[in-house]
Formats: sequence, structure tokens, C-alpha cells
Amino acid sequence: MDTNEDLFRRFEQLNEIGAALSHERDIDKLLENILLAAKAITHADGGTLYRVTEDGLSLRFEIVRNDSLGIAMGGTSGNPIPFPPLPLRTDSGEENNSMVAAYAAIHQETVNIADAYEAAGFDFSGTRKFDERTGYRSQSFLTVPMKNHENAVIGVLQLINSIDRESGQVVPFPAADQRLAESLASQAAIALTNRQLISQLEKLFESFIQLINVAIDEKSPYTGGHCERVPVLTMMLAEAVNETKAGPLADFSMSDKDRYELKIAGLLHDCGKVTTPVHVVDKSTKLQTLYDRIHLVDTRFEVLKRDAEIAMLRAQLALRPQQNAPAETKLEEDLRAQIRQHDEDRAFLRHANIGGEAMTVADQERVMQIGTGDTWVSVDGTQQNFLTADELENLMIRAGTLTQPERETINYHIVATIKMLEQLPWPKHLTKVPEYAGGHHERMDGKGYPKGLTRNEMSVQARVMGIADIFEALTARDRPYKRGKTLSESLEILGKFKLNGHIDPDLFDVFVQQKVYLKYAEKFLDPEQIDEVDESHIPGYANADGAKQQV
Repeated sequence: MDTNEDLFRRFEQLNEIGAALSHERDIDKLLENILLAAKAITHADGGTLYRVTEDGLSLRFEIVRNDSLGIAMGGTSGNPIPFPPLPLRTDSGEENNSMVAAYAAIHQETVNIADAYEAAGFDFSGTRKFDERTGYRSQSFLTVPMKNHENAVIGVLQLINSIDRESGQVVPFPAADQRLAESLASQAAIALTNRQLISQLEKLFESFIQLINVAIDEKSPYTGGHCERVPVLTMMLAEAVNETKAGPLADFSMSDKDRYELKIAGLLHDCGKVTTPVHVVDKSTKLQTLYDRIHLVDTRFEVLKRDAEIAMLRAQLALRPQQNAPAETKLEEDLRAQIRQHDEDRAFLRHANIGGEAMTVADQERVMQIGTGDTWVSVDGTQQNFLTADELENLMIRAGTLTQPERETINYHIVATIKMLEQLPWPKHLTKVPEYAGGHHERMDGKGYPKGLTRNEMSVQARVMGIADIFEALTARDRPYKRGKTLSESLEILGKFKLNGHIDPDLFDVFVQQKVYLKYAEKFLDPEQIDEVDESHIPGYANADGAKQQV
């Protein structure tokens, strides 16, 4: 029989266990800790923890432990449990009262059995077979239902063979131990329910984030993949930095909470794009709006050609009374020259509209000459410049397809992201999400946007996301205006960004040294993009041995 001192000690142990359970985030560890704690305070040799299945029809084995037999299955052991769930009802639909764990769950009662071999009313045939196979002797059983705050059974805690502290013999579970186990089961059920509720809320929150990304994806197929890939690359680089034990980033470390916070920030880093007009996001050519206006330009060329032909025919008719064949021939030659010039101008503007390479000053001047040098008669009968002012502005874009106002519209998405995220009532462990997500367009030299932060004003996580955002954009294959670059091309550009103060130099070194780029490439890039990388030739980075990385 327990002494008061021993009982008091175990009550203290129970309080400590309850506090520890409330802090455990991992459900597998939580379940394991529940069973181990119950074994410890009742001095049980073995035990099993069951959970009610999602359909509420059976008990699923979660954790199995037996000290004498050295059995550890489920939980963090890495050993799967081969036993099928225990049904709570028979095939005929009746309550399964023959199985002690099922009985405890169905009737919400603790069952304390002194000797399973002598107990009446329960089927211990499986236990006997187990004992015959292993040489074990399953004797005393304490089976306790785990009830949540709604008084619903969510699991069953079953302890086997109470060991007397003095004699070392198997004895029945004392009433005091039963009360301790019931108290622990109650605390454990609350802790488990809280953890499940938190997990469900986290899952719901992440699903809502994915919903936002799906909305962005539906607006534009060119950004949905970006929203998916940047968080993955962000975590790859962050883990590489976390594993770095030397150099300027050796002190950086992440807890599980830190990882989750960065993951959420990565998923939300472009949520502001829901506010960006789709015709700007998807602007694959310079004249693209809701449609490509190059077709309007094509039509005007056809109008010019027909007007020229009509003018020639009228001139020929005027010459017919004079029967001036040489003059008619000259008119036809002039028409052919005009049509040829129009076709050449048309081909030039169609090429300029693509925006795939930087325009020269001469090309920009030619666009201006075509746009203002030719006129055409609009439907209202007025003479108009061949190109409108807006068309001229767009076709004279030096590089890419976006005008400066459109670039500002694109860039505004990060302002919208920050505004949206700062409006949310973040819990304590997620308060840095706006800062991480809102800093991926800043530069180390303070020339980024929207806040113009310098390296020292930014967290490591925000700087990590900046590199991930750029590298994904460089290698992405789904952009309408460019091809996905190879690894060597992308690393060369990133290296130049390091040298000009665009990205964090220490993080870039880890990115290359830890082969983060290669891990990402193997998961997301096409095989033809994964070329041979000579790290010694990457601007701003030199491998210790200067050797090539064969991929």
C-alpha cells in the first residue's frame, strides 16, 4: 500500500506531467508522453493508448509499450503497429462489450481487472495467444476512457501489470493508482483535444492561404506556381542556414515555431497580387491589355495599303484619257514600294511588341517615326497619327513589356501584401509574418521597395525570402515573356546581384555552398535547365577547391 509520502510525490509528478502535456505541439509525441506518464505514475510494465477513429466506429492503436518485452511501437519509435482497430460494435450492430478497451469507451467507465485469466465477461483470447507466443504473463489491467470537454470519449488508456515497488511482483492496480490514472487521462484528453483543435485551426488557416493562392492562380497561370514554389525554396535556404555552424550566420537557429512562422510568411508573400489587374500581371506583349492591340495596328496597315491602292487606281483613271502607260507603271511601282514599306514597318512593330530584348535608341526612334510620320483616316473621317500616344509609349519600352506606371502597379502588390497582413490579429508566434513577407523586394543597399530598408534593418528570414523570390523568378518556365533560365545563368545573375548590393552576400554563399540551388532544381526545374555549374566562375563566389559541380 502506498505511503502518504509516495502518494504526495506522485501527485506532484501528475501536476508536472499535466503542465508538460499542455506544451507539447507534436501529437505523436503527445500521445507517447501520455502513455509513458501513465506507466510511470502507476508503475505499469506495459500499456496501450487507443484513439477513437474519425468515423467513431472503432479504436485505433496509437502507442504500444512493454518494458519486459522491449516492445515500442507507434509514436516516435518508427515502428508501425500491425494490429487492426478494435470495433466498437459487432457485425450485427450490437455493442462490442467483450473487448475491455471497447467496453470502457462505450460505457465511459474505468475497468480495473486483477487477473485477466480469471476475469469474467471479457474476451482475453487474444491476450492469451500473445502470452503463449511471447512467454509473457498479462495479469492486471487498468483501462481508462479519455473524455474531452464535451464528455465524449476520444481515446482509451490501457495499462498492464502493475509492479509492486518493494517486491517487484505483478499486483492489481491499487485504487489510488486508478484515481491517478483517471486524473491523468482527463488532463491528457484536454491536452490532446486542444492540440487537435489547434491543428485543425492551423490546417484551416493554411487552407485559406491556399485559397488565396488559388485565386491568384485562377487570375493568372503565371503567378500560381510562383506562390507555390517560393515558400519551398525559402524553407530550403532557411534550413541550410540553420545547419550552418561556421561563418557570420553560425548563430542563426530556428525552432519549430520559427519554421512555421516563416512557412506561413512564404505562403502569403504575394497575397497582395489579388489586387493587381490581371491584364498587367499577364502582359505578355507591350500592347497587351485585355487583348493584344497589335491586331489593331495590323488593321491600320491594311487600311494604309488599301488607301494607297485606291489612290493609285484613281490616279490611273485620271491618266486613262491620256493613255500614259509609263506614268501608270510608275504609279504601280510606287504602290509596290509603299506596300513593301508598310509590310516592313508592320513586321518591325510586331517584333518590337514582343519585348524579348532591349530596344536600341535607333529602334525607339523608328517606332516614333512610324507612329507620327504616317496618318490614317479614322471612322469619323479625321486624320489620325498612325499610333496613339499610349501605343507609342508602350512600343518604345526599352526592356520588357511594362511601362513605368504598370511596373508601379505590379510593385504595389507588396504594399497591398503588407497592408493586408498588418490588418490580421496575428497570435504571438506569428507576429513577424508581415515583416518576413513584406521584405522580399527590399535590397541590401536600401534601394529596394516599398520601404527602402537596408540589410541591417531586415531579418535574416526576410533576406532569405528575397533570394528565394528572385531565383524562382529567374528559373520559372511559366512566364509569358521569357524562358526559364538554366542553373548556371541564374547563379551568374544572382552573383552579380550579390556584388551590386541587391541580395544578402552571406546568404548567397550558403545558397551556393550548401547546393540549395541544386536541391531546388531537382524538384522543380526541367532537366534541360539543370546544366553544369562551375562555382568558381560565379560572380562574387569562389569554391574552396575551385572544382566544378557536375549535375
